This record gives sequence, C-alpha cells and structure tokens, in this order.
Amino acid sequence: MTKIDQSIQHWLEQLPPISLDEMSGIKLMNRTDTKFVTNKRKLAALLELAHGQYYAQQIEGSRIANYRTVYWDTPEYRFFLEHHNGRAPRQKIRVRTYLDSDLTFLEVKTKNNHGRTKKKRITVPDHDRHDIIEAGGSDFTFKLTGETFDGINPTVQNRFQRITLVNKGKTERLTIDFNVQFHNFETEEDAETGELVIIELKRDGNVYSPVLDILRRLRIKASGFSKYCIGSVMTNDHLKHNRFKPKLAWVRHLVNSR
Repeated sequence: MTKIDQSIQHWLEQLPPISLDEMSGIKLMNRTDTKFVTNKRKLAALLELAHGQYYAQQIEGSRIANYRTVYWDTPEYRFFLEHHNGRAPRQKIRVRTYLDSDLTFLEVKTKNNHGRTKKKRITVPDHDRHDIIEAGGSDFTFKLTGETFDGINPTVQNRFQRITLVNKGKTERLTIDFNVQFHNFETEEDAETGELVIIELKRDGNVYSPVLDILRRLRIKASGFSKYCIGSVMTNDHLKHNRFKPKLAWVRHLVNSR
C-alpha cells in the first residue's frame, strides 16, 4: 500500500460509520448528479475535511467496496454516441455486481434534459446473456429503451473501488471511485487510470451540500465524467471521441504520473 493509500485509509477510518440499513431511506433513484474529477492526494485532503460532517458507509467492517460493471450497447454504439453527441435524454444499459455481497443488478440509467438522472434496476443472477434474458432482462430493457438483449452486446467492463459518504442530514450521498480498470470485449484491450478519482454528488434537487464548500477549498471543479465513455475510448481507438479529448488527456496525465 502506497503512502497516499495509507493516508486515504487513515482519514476514512476517522469518519463515523453508517450501515446499509441506516442508509435505506437515501436511495435517491430520481436525482441530480454532479461529478468532480481529481486525484488521490486531494481525496485524502477531502476525507480529512469531511470529519464532523459526513458518515462513511460500512459493510461487514469494510469502508471500501469493490464493483464490477459491464456496459451493453448496440452494434452501432447507440448509447455511447448519445452521450458523445450531447443528446438528452440519453440512456445506458449496464449489469453491475457488488463483489463483496455477490449481488448483481441489471440497470438502465436515463438522464433527461433537465439534468436529472433516473435509475431503474432488477436483480439478475450473473452477467451471462441467457441468464439475464431468463430473469426478464429483455422485457425490462425493451420497455425503457426499445432494445432487447438479442440486439445488444457487452462492450466495456470496469472494475473499481468505491467509498460512499452520507451527510449528517442524510439528504445526499457522495460516491468516490478510484483504482478504475477497464477491459474492452471487442478489442481485448485493457486500461488503468492511475491516480484518478471520480467523485459524484447525488442529491434530490439543489439542496445545500457541505461537500461543495470542501471541494471549492480544494479547488476541485465540477466536471462531467462517464466511466463507460472514457473506458470505451481508452480501449478502442476507432470510436468517435472528439468531445472526450480533454478528459482523456487529463486521465492519461494521471496514469503517467503514477
């Protein structure tokens, strides 16, 4: 474990824990999301400044959770291009496994033209196409997107670690993703993201958020970031990616500075 990872772990342990049961009323399935991109050094500083204002989610004694997500898209990359071209509303289909609890969900995320994100999901047994269809996956995605699992393919997988913070008023969740790794099923290419940290503030509407003051103090500015889109262009040179070039340059800077 590096010194900066030790620092992150130290400050994370200073925050009081909150259990999944205690968080049950903070689902925020219809919400506004604001993303911020930074590095591990500033993450350690953020966790230090969050003391007294936030709880840290704890599951079976651990405050860092492990995730695996597989994104599905059409052969024409409909969902990737909707995002790249700035279309709203836009959607994504993904299958996410919470590796620590071995729970898997098929999810459809829809972002409307007012900046609100709505997520719907069903439980599925695993990532196998046949098993997803048997669990009602095609009916679920067709109702929401017009696509079935006969017409879409797994495109990009990511694995990452996540810290989840909850403010004392329990009106928001702050997810912090790091150690993100990508694998592309079409090109078989892999990619890592070095010191990259993706912070996402999830809240109902624009209620006051204590972390915004902390982020301003650390000079961390709001910045859109899609793990699906960035992972796709990092592992597939043939995809249209003009809109993502500045973000891609920032990620590659963080990777090379490791």
